[in-house]
Amino acid sequence: MERAGSGASSPTRLLRLDGTATTLLLIARRTGLPEIAYWGIRLPQTLDAEAVFALRAPDTPNNGPDNWRPLITVLDTIGQWNFDLPGLLADRPDGTGWTADFQTKSLETSPGALTVHGLDEISGLEVEIIITLGLEDVLCTRQTLTNRGTTPLNVQRFISGNYLLPENAGEFRVAHGSWAREFDFQPVSLTQGGLVIESRRNRSHDHYPAILAGTSSTSQNSGMAYAAHLGWSGSHRIAAERMEDGRLRLSVGEYLYPGEVILAPGETLTAPPAYATCSSEGYAGCARAFQAYARGSIIRWPGGRMKPRPVLLNSWEGNYFDLDERRLMREADAAAELGVERFVLDDGWFGSRRDDTKGLGDWFAALAIFPNGLRPLSDHVHAHGMQFGLWYEPEMANPNSDLYRQHPDWALHVRGRPMLTSRQQIVIDIGRKDVSDYLFAAISKQVTDWRIDYIKWDFNRDLIEAADAQGRAAYRKQVLALYALWDRLHEAHPELEIESCASGGGRADWGALAHTQRIWLSDNTSAPSRLRIQNAGWHFVPPEVTGCHISHSPNWMDGLSTTLDYRAAIAIFGHLGVELDPLTLPADESRRLKAWIALHKRLRLVLHSGNAQFADDEPARIIRGVTSRDASTGIYLVAQENWPPSRLPAPVRLPGLARERLYRITVPAPQTIGGHRPSDAQQKLFGDGLVLSGAMMSDIGFYLPALQPQSALVLECHAI
Repeated sequence: MERAGSGASSPTRLLRLDGTATTLLLIARRTGLPEIAYWGIRLPQTLDAEAVFALRAPDTPNNGPDNWRPLITVLDTIGQWNFDLPGLLADRPDGTGWTADFQTKSLETSPGALTVHGLDEISGLEVEIIITLGLEDVLCTRQTLTNRGTTPLNVQRFISGNYLLPENAGEFRVAHGSWAREFDFQPVSLTQGGLVIESRRNRSHDHYPAILAGTSSTSQNSGMAYAAHLGWSGSHRIAAERMEDGRLRLSVGEYLYPGEVILAPGETLTAPPAYATCSSEGYAGCARAFQAYARGSIIRWPGGRMKPRPVLLNSWEGNYFDLDERRLMREADAAAELGVERFVLDDGWFGSRRDDTKGLGDWFAALAIFPNGLRPLSDHVHAHGMQFGLWYEPEMANPNSDLYRQHPDWALHVRGRPMLTSRQQIVIDIGRKDVSDYLFAAISKQVTDWRIDYIKWDFNRDLIEAADAQGRAAYRKQVLALYALWDRLHEAHPELEIESCASGGGRADWGALAHTQRIWLSDNTSAPSRLRIQNAGWHFVPPEVTGCHISHSPNWMDGLSTTLDYRAAIAIFGHLGVELDPLTLPADESRRLKAWIALHKRLRLVLHSGNAQFADDEPARIIRGVTSRDASTGIYLVAQENWPPSRLPAPVRLPGLARERLYRITVPAPQTIGGHRPSDAQQKLFGDGLVLSGAMMSDIGFYLPALQPQSALVLECHAI
């Protein structure tokens, strides 16, 4: 009989990783993998290891194990006095090897990194777990599992990251939603038991692969907050569970389908990377950490650094399938006059594609529309100094297409059963080398011949019965093949940018972002919806890689009519786009749109590199912004969704400014003053501005002219 901290559980070493404001503590013991002892705000450097060991030795409960083991390690398995959700599920063909007891064979430490090597000689399994923690305070975990046995290993689950949360952090925000309603975070309280969120669509409209957690008092800007994100563009699983001592275990990993991962002797499974952060500055603190990490460690820009994000015009909502080469050239002329820097031709340019029932997969120019291919349109666009972009959906085909008629065996489906279509599309097996080679050759040639600077890569349906030619589940293989194809195109065309569209929100994760330069948060371009979607999405991804478009009014999706100023104010904080036909704009709207684009260009250096700021939630108003890293500049959006709950709106408070500094705050053109009887001070905001301290703006607040529902103002603050 062994008490905690004695015998096999005796501590041998305290392991520590520090970020700027956070600390991860692990305890290596005589047996097993290291225990997670603490993750939270940064601890003093003078921490005494023996004191930690003593404090982490709890009493053993009645009817508990005679040989104590810690409740949470870096990878928990089944059959080891741990009844919580295991991080590994695997077995051999004869049913053995289903339990693993990893022993730590080596621990390698370097500044900001820890590598754990574990081995179970009886089950024939080996793991390597690499944990890093840098200045951005983001934990990155990368794990591999190797079959050291003599028979195959069937893996049903292998998580990517395991995290310890304190007992009071049971208030979760789960990213439920659906197509056109992505990033709809809902609160879930976990008092007992567990919470499991699984996505089996291989797209993330319904469940984004991330989660937020906090205490009952955590807000946007105060209290401890925690966040986790899986860098994977397929199905996933997020689980939280209260352990026996009331603390919480949070794990993230991919969802594995039956038979997807069968490791032959000597083979290795690499789990997708997992990311997590915590902050004492609320959920906004987590957002800033994630955005900073994505900028520094995830996104790969052509040439090695981000250039100013070009304002684009996308042809879809202005034309749909009704394409005409001459008209498109006139639209490009009008776009250039507005200040657009990238012209993107959307669906309908190829094969027999005049609607969504046919032609998908036939990647050759429709000669009835473009008799000389797309080079003339591309040259016309480039002559204006704009980049040329083109829409593809390479993983899909219509059954009514030349591609499918010639290669029916390329389809992912269960042979012998009726083929399941969605949006009258099938999915092709890009995990096959001949399919991937075909797509690469076709697209790569067009990138060169047509001078394509940018690809909008769509993925417009869920994977349903994704079986390969042998009848095996191919979901995981499809995602890995996609990443490889993206990388292959980037290697062949170093200046090419790719957008991960996927119906908006379907692939807006860090897995996709590691191979692309833009993501589309939602097909819903209606400004009121986009206000909420962007507000939630920017807790995980930087605004400069999220497409935010100014579309027609009334909007095609919900029929809502909104002012151009409202739509533009919401869109300019991201990677700005225009989603309309510029030839149909009234002259006054064209002038205002041009002014908004000019304002965005003037502000985008800060908007696309600064620190994200989120005011605490209000029932009828959203306030968010960006401050420069030195807090000398702040740009804020104040968006009125509905009438205020009281007779008058509350004062506006702007987070993130230096409290002791003075700022000049203005409402820049083309915005004009509204309200009923604005005060002298409010009128000055639209002129030379007001001088206020950071404390005044963040703590006391100030009044803006009254805003009607579905109206907004952009505020600009500069230190003096």
